[in-house]
Amino acid sequence: MQETDDRPLITGEHRELLDQLLDKWSLHVLDQLCEHGALRFNALRRLIPVITQKSLTATLRRLERNGMVERVVVSDRPVAVEYRIAPVGQGLQDLIDALLIWTTAHLPEVERARTRFDAAHDG
Repeated sequence: MQETDDRPLITGEHRELLDQLLDKWSLHVLDQLCEHGALRFNALRRLIPVITQKSLTATLRRLERNGMVERVVVSDRPVAVEYRIAPVGQGLQDLIDALLIWTTAHLPEVERARTRFDAAHDG
């Protein structure tokens, strides 16, 4: 990682990881796992009802590959699997909360900017 003073520079590796953590469904999944602890697949689907089974599967695999989520087999018969935040992902809840608080506080301003931009560029 390259650094300027005490602040790291954004590299391709940073962008790739952040893109995967902040994509359409990962933030939802991470938020629910941080909030509720270990969850089975169907419990996650109930907590995020708009996600498809295919999207949830792909998101969990991507998060597991990046070391943010652990997949744990809790019984063999019937097969039961839980997903939980991995040790490297333990600090994510504060970051997710900070992003949601910032977004909530600034969303009206962002919506006004979008409206102004669209009005100026649509006609």
